[in-house]
Amino acid sequence: MVERVTATDAALDLIESIKAEHGDVMFHQSGGCCDGSSPMCYPDGDLMIGDQDVYLGEIGGAPFYMHKSQYDYWKHTQLIIDVVDGRGGMFSLEGRHGKRFLTRSRAFTEEEYQMLKT
Repeated sequence: MVERVTATDAALDLIESIKAEHGDVMFHQSGGCCDGSSPMCYPDGDLMIGDQDVYLGEIGGAPFYMHKSQYDYWKHTQLIIDVVDGRGGMFSLEGRHGKRFLTRSRAFTEEEYQMLKT
């Protein structure tokens, strides 16, 4: 099975820490300016998901959405959510941990991309 979004062990560990503090969480990457192009972590249900948001899958049991305009740029890649030191978006839950989520990617092989289209 080909996944559109995955996470590193470091990201999964941080998600578990955040969930221990806040309960269920969700991710959204809007593609807007500033912090909007970073994956943002919110308490589950705190962000309204709209018609222009694409569900990509789950990481650490948390749903991951991306705005369609951003998705159009990334649809040929697998997103790999990682963690780095530093402050991220001010509304994202990982900020108080001195960490921020970061999107890395790799291009799907032609075979993987065809599997996703079926």
